[in-house]
Amino acid sequence: MEITQIENIDVKGIAVRTDNLSEMDSTTAKIGSMWERFYAELAPSLKEGANVYGLYTNYESDHNGVFDVIACSDKVEAKNVSSYQLEAGNYLVFKGTGQMPQVVIDLWRQVWEYFESPTSQHKRTFTTDFELYKSENEVELFISV
Repeated sequence: MEITQIENIDVKGIAVRTDNLSEMDSTTAKIGSMWERFYAELAPSLKEGANVYGLYTNYESDHNGVFDVIACSDKVEAKNVSSYQLEAGNYLVFKGTGQMPQVVIDLWRQVWEYFESPTSQHKRTFTTDFELYKSENEVELFISV
């Protein structure tokens, strides 16, 4: 894990509002179908060199409350998609490789364990967090601190 600072990044995509408890039940989970829609509707319109992000924002409270999840990119040419922003700030970066979506699930478990630990050196701000998909089997998870 390392701390990195980023500047604002403008992105466009599609969103759902959910919570972690709902995502653990296949009958109420929304994130998987949001990504299916992203790849069916928006991925074909991505420009060359586009980055794909999973943006987490508008937290009601902490990881127990509701929040928005946005499947998005910095280079989308599709119409009728909403604009969002990866907010400038300091982020703790978790990195993983493996089969999707399991590697993402495993990284989020690491995040929860890290921040719940009494020895954690950082505090989550619950403003903007995001996943950066580096390849089909590599992801970086940026947690605002």
